Amino acid sequence: MCEVIVIASGKGGTGKTTVCAGLAAALAKDNKRVLIIDCDSGMRGVDMALGISDRLVYDIADVISGECEYSEAMYQVDGVPQLYCIAAPLRADDEVSPSLIKNFVDEVRDNFDYILIDSPAGTGSGFTAAAKSADRALVVINTEPISLRGCRNIVGRLDELGVSDRRLIINRFDKDKFFKMDLYKDLDEVIDEAGIRLIGLIPDDIRIIALSQRGAITANWSQTSVIFDSIVKRLQGNDVPVLLK
Repeated sequence: MCEVIVIASGKGGTGKTTVCAGLAAALAKDNKRVLIIDCDSGMRGVDMALGISDRLVYDIADVISGECEYSEAMYQVDGVPQLYCIAAPLRADDEVSPSLIKNFVDEVRDNFDYILIDSPAGTGSGFTAAAKSADRALVVINTEPISLRGCRNIVGRLDELGVSDRRLIINRFDKDKFFKMDLYKDLDEVIDEAGIRLIGLIPDDIRIIALSQRGAITANWSQTSVIFDSIVKRLQGNDVPVLLK
């Protein structure tokens, strides 16, 4: 049975798209058939992280409008035969409505083990389109008050949309900087303020950013790839501890 997961954040700049691509790569490595749908119209980035930008002809708006078959807009990632991506439109005014996205997801979900939907930051109509189809949500934050405020807004909207299964991913975490900033006494305070159970703690690692910008996020980046593999195991119900690095 396919699981549809929306990857969301209350504000831009948390690294949500890189997290989405990294998780998709880890799932595909685990022999799962995975589709990423980029719903961030006007700000698409998953195609860049996966290295498929040069091949793009069609996007999700073309599929919904009938300009192409969905198979023509579904791009397989080089070297990862289990991983596919449908890009968002380059123009923000080509945003697809929530009901049409949900109809599309319902049409294709039997072909995949996981569908990851990369949501626009914030709680606007693009987020609604991404979240309305989801069985589960992963909310990506940084350990900053403005990011946590956005997280609480996301949680409120997820409640309204009936998405009760959600987990927290803290991204770009640097333990030394965290304690020097002295905004929170510890990570437990951050998690309590977010109001979501933690599923992943991703370090502030320049390698992740570099690979994403080079379109090589599916490459093996040794120790950091283990972080995404661990999150995948937790998604699948395995008891894997979250370690503070």
